[in-house]
Formats: sequence, C-alpha cells, structure tokens
Amino acid sequence: MIENADLPLKNIQETLLLPLWGRAIESKKKKPLFIDEKAVEIANHISYDLSKFSETLNKTAHLGFIARSMYYDDQIRKFIKEHPEATIVNIGCGLDTTFDRVDNGRIQWIDLDLPEVIKFRKEYISESDRRIFVSKSVFDTTWYKSIKNKNDIMFMIAGVLEYFSDQELEQVFNDFLYYCPGVEILFDYCSKIGLKAMNKSLLKTNEIIKSARLVWSLNNISDIMKINNHISVIHTMTIYRDIKKKYPLYIRIMLSYFDFWKISSLAHVKVNK
Repeated sequence: MIENADLPLKNIQETLLLPLWGRAIESKKKKPLFIDEKAVEIANHISYDLSKFSETLNKTAHLGFIARSMYYDDQIRKFIKEHPEATIVNIGCGLDTTFDRVDNGRIQWIDLDLPEVIKFRKEYISESDRRIFVSKSVFDTTWYKSIKNKNDIMFMIAGVLEYFSDQELEQVFNDFLYYCPGVEILFDYCSKIGLKAMNKSLLKTNEIIKSARLVWSLNNISDIMKINNHISVIHTMTIYRDIKKKYPLYIRIMLSYFDFWKISSLAHVKVNK
C-alpha cells in the first residue's frame, strides 16, 4: 500500500475514500446490512491502506456511510420505479458505486466530479452508453448540457453540501431551479452540533483529511427554504433511524443519542418553479 501523500487527491477530495471504506467493510461481514460488491472489488485493488480508517474512525462513522447508502438506494429505486427511463446525476461522485446497485437497465446516469477525481475514478470504474462521467465542478453550469432528457431527473449529493458556504449553497440551488426545474434531490446534512462532531472526527483521521473542514449545517430541514423558497421537502429523517433497530441495545442507545442531537440527517426534496 502507498502512503496518503502519494495519492493524486488532496484535502476534501481524499474524503471520497471514507464511504468506500465503509461500504466495503460492511459488505465483508458475515451478516451485512448492506452489500456492495463493487466497493469490495475497488477496496481490494486500490493503492491505499483503507484499514487506517478503522483505527481512527468510530463505529458510528462507518454505520453513517451504510445508512446513507441504504437510504439513497431506497429513494432512487422508488423514483426509477415510477420513472424507469429517468436521469440520475451523482454530484460529487468520488468512488461511489450506487449505479451498480440500483440500475434497472434503462436509466441514464451521470457521475459528476472534478477532473482529478474523475481521472482517479476511471482507474476503477468504467463508463458505458448509459453511464457517463463528467469532469467538471458543480459550479460550472456547462455540465447541465450533459442531461439530454430534461424530464424525470434526480440528483444525489452525498457528503458534499457540508463543504459549501451559504453563498455557494444558494448559487447551487438557484442553478438547479434554473436548469432543471422539477428536479428531485437527495442529500445529507448535519446540525451545528453534528458539524462540530464531524470535524473533530476528521481531525483524528490523518494529516491530509483533517484539513477538509465542514462548514454548512442545518438544524431544521424547514430552514432549507431560506436557501431557496422553491424547495419543498418530500422526506427527511435522522441518519440512524432505520438501522439502529438492527443492533443490540447498547448500540441502539448510542445511535439514538446521535439521532437525538441530529448529528446527521437525510433528505429528499424537490425544486419547483
């Protein structure tokens, strides 16, 4: 395994390895809540010692990645059941493998991220006629030209918005409204208390990742209207709500504590004119 400094990614971008690690180690369990064969394949071949995360991140961090993936998979499957030829855009895709788990053989899929991330991604994941990679920032609005069908669109945004300032959030949601009115969006968010807790966790990870500071928080989902009053909430829940019942009492108590303080939450919204 190579050391962190040898990776072609730095700071925030290197955090794309964290959810990959979470999905891979869960998939290898005897009784996993979630199976991601592609994540295991990548983890087995990537030039990075992912075991370092197991030494520095606590159990709740790992379960958070799993809970988020399970929620997104469920919401996407429901969406494409109603819209079997929908377009799904994975904003800030990193090494995400959601397409491999939810593909119905008909959807169009766009994986969007910065050029250096997409270059890294191509070492482990391939494009196809229904799955394309776009090497651009979400702030570069030319990427919207990649969406051929303007109907039935869903954006999934995992572990990205927390790095944006309020001004950047406003810009992104205004762009969503302008270029894709009616789009449905999946994203995760944390409370102010959760923001502090997550940044503290990042500080323990390693010398590179610790500089990837989260800056945006949301104590109440209704406050999303302050960013853009065209946003309506379809569904939201605390991140561990559905998975904590699958664990022993002492773990449920711990996860309930995190949910009580809304350390992290999941949302499904729609942006309408």
